[in-house]
Amino acid sequence: MSRGFLIGVAAMAAVVVASNILVQHLFGDWLTWGAFTYPIAFLVTDLTNRFLGRDAARRVVVAGFAVGVLCSLIASQIHGEYGPLTTLRIAMGSGIAFLVAQLVDVVIFDRLRAGRWWRAPLASTLVGSSLDTALFFFIAFSGALTFLDPAEPNGWAREIVPLLGMGPELPLWVSLAVADFGVKLALAAVALIPFGFAVRHRTA
Repeated sequence: MSRGFLIGVAAMAAVVVASNILVQHLFGDWLTWGAFTYPIAFLVTDLTNRFLGRDAARRVVVAGFAVGVLCSLIASQIHGEYGPLTTLRIAMGSGIAFLVAQLVDVVIFDRLRAGRWWRAPLASTLVGSSLDTALFFFIAFSGALTFLDPAEPNGWAREIVPLLGMGPELPLWVSLAVADFGVKLALAAVALIPFGFAVRHRTA
């Protein structure tokens, strides 16, 4: 295995584990700390795809997924001040959303790689982020799936509140999802800076 591949796997696993823990802690009223860490996964995938190719990117995604989910399941058995470091539904939601979103990201990036340098990472990240947000928040917090974890440790996310504090009354997790997606859109643009730097550095 190449050094770049191992770095990609390690980075991906670290992002998944950190995000699973941080998504349970609010930053303000409508964001979780995980909103700021998870988008790094798309940067890792896209850089791997750009420099090592589509197949290597897929392997990084699958390996990072496996290591990340394993660590998250272990974290679900470790109790902190407010309960488990991560819950079963968050681990499940994170794993499913991650795998689907990242593999779609790989396909879109590969199809657009021949265009301008920014098109592939921007388009793939935007589509992947949309899928990830929808899948993760629904699986992790929706009341429709409480049978997955009857103890309902994530019940706090189903409190009924105005959407983003000013819209129709909906479960809190919907506001968290909308705010999370907004951050992902912003970070998708910001991530073009390190991506562009890496591309220029490698081709210089």
